[in-house]
Amino acid sequence: MASAARTASRFLRSTPATSSFRPAARSTRFALPTQAFRASARRGYASESGEAKSSSNAFLWSGLAAAAGAGAYFYLNGSDASVGVKGVPTQADYQKVYDEIARRLADDTDYDDGSYGPVLVRLAWHASGTYDKETGTGGSNGATMRFAPESDHGANAGLKTARDFLEPVKAKFPWISHSDLWTLAGACAIQELGGPTVPWRPGRQDKDVAACTPDGRLPDGAKGQGHVRDIFYRMGFNDQEIVALIGAHALGRAHADRSGFDGPWDFSPTVFTNEFFRLLVEEKWQQKKWNGPVQFTDKSTQTLMMLPSDIALIKDKGFKKHVDRYAKDSDVFFKEFSDVFVKLLELGVPFTSKAEDRFVFKTSE
Repeated sequence: MASAARTASRFLRSTPATSSFRPAARSTRFALPTQAFRASARRGYASESGEAKSSSNAFLWSGLAAAAGAGAYFYLNGSDASVGVKGVPTQADYQKVYDEIARRLADDTDYDDGSYGPVLVRLAWHASGTYDKETGTGGSNGATMRFAPESDHGANAGLKTARDFLEPVKAKFPWISHSDLWTLAGACAIQELGGPTVPWRPGRQDKDVAACTPDGRLPDGAKGQGHVRDIFYRMGFNDQEIVALIGAHALGRAHADRSGFDGPWDFSPTVFTNEFFRLLVEEKWQQKKWNGPVQFTDKSTQTLMMLPSDIALIKDKGFKKHVDRYAKDSDVFFKEFSDVFVKLLELGVPFTSKAEDRFVFKTSE
């Protein structure tokens, strides 16, 4: 999958900016010649409908079941519990974790339209995007989405799929924290789906339910630029970084049973490219006529979608200049996305290592 995604990414990045990638025939499932083009889950928004609420007893039993499942995997597949020198994991140890995630992405293609990659990016994004710079709370350090009420927040609807996907990896490498695992998985998915290198470093520690963040800290796709700025400024991002991060919509699709919205943002939803920006600028977007929340569809094929928060990026002058830059130059987008995604994954983490000590992982062949 990684090789196919990178090949597709290079092809799409080399396509002239005056034209858009158009498959000859299209259906709602976007049946393209390679799995790399299959759609998958998207990063959600605070407007998403929550997963079914569970009682504390139900949560306890689900936790025991998960532990039993992890134990079974541990017994059947073995683990890699001996790490580094004096039990301190090395880059080589984390590369093994990366390789296991990449292997599972390549082998497990029965989710959604063929890849768990986009939903892993969304998990890493949502685990990190709860950070509040004023209070120092939230962020990826803690993996508190393991617990209700945070797991039940509307923005996190559907992310149990991503968390469950990674549990066998946690069982095989029990020494890695959930916090490090989730963010490493997001970096892995970006790279394996043809995106830029995402330097990463460990150091996150898991926390308990008391550290869960309040609802409403993640973006609501139904709202405009004022809301977008409020959410991202709270984390410590500027306008350029905001636009770059939203470029993650290159991957995945919206699901009506989660957010209310429906459809992919571009024609290659499991390949990381700058197509989200190119289409946002070049297509004519009109409000979709349907029995659902306000969203927009492309006039040409009426198979793609944009959220009100996406359209806000081209209505606002401060955002639009960055949209234009990324639409014209995918190399610039890749570089600036990598920089800000690294920043997102590290918000509020009390690292003991230095930034220059980040690991760069080798992608699968």
